[in-house]
Amino acid sequence: MCGIAGFINLTNKNNDSTNLSLLNKFCDLLSHRGPDSNGLWYDLEEKIFLAHTRLSINDLTKTGSQPMINKNNGQTVIFNGEIYNHKEIRLNNLKDYNIKWTGNSDTETLLKTIEFFGIEKSLDLFEGMFAFCLYDKKNKKLYLVRDKFGEKPLYYGTINNNFVFGSELKIFSFFPNFNNKISKVGLDSFLKYSYIPEPYSIYENIFKLSAGEYLVLNLNNIN
Repeated sequence: MCGIAGFINLTNKNNDSTNLSLLNKFCDLLSHRGPDSNGLWYDLEEKIFLAHTRLSINDLTKTGSQPMINKNNGQTVIFNGEIYNHKEIRLNNLKDYNIKWTGNSDTETLLKTIEFFGIEKSLDLFEGMFAFCLYDKKNKKLYLVRDKFGEKPLYYGTINNNFVFGSELKIFSFFPNFNNKISKVGLDSFLKYSYIPEPYSIYENIFKLSAGEYLVLNLNNIN
């Protein structure tokens, strides 16, 4: 289990130090999900901020640390979960691409698979439980992805025109000016079913990515 969280400061109201302090706060809030290490990545020009807390399972060395960047295309990922067949993907699907691997993590396998096969075909190849965020700097797109069975959680939403996401709902409560407004749909669902079905959450304008779903945010055309 790892923790992922991040935001895009679309309003540009926060200064850089405030944004970075908030990112560090996200790491503190999710430290129980990843006690081994944590990492930050940000693009101050695009106002994109990503945080990761790591529980080391595959590749216990620093070569498996996140956020992880693909130096060939500039794609950055924060990943929670495990791809069970990542060794088979390296052996069978990526063997002809002359890749110089830096480590043995499934996160690196994920990045390289997406580099050569694209997001949709890669998701067809991956077998496992996962939720991840991939930022494609070249095409200015941000992807949120959840595994087919929804074993790993991923929430997202907007707060004062800031796009925010994370592994747990509590990160939204610490985002500046979050109003904690209860969702009527979420509350009704909880009273009926004793749980809140996807894509809703207990908070208004905060949603849970459905199992087997991925979301694409085009930074060139954000409404």
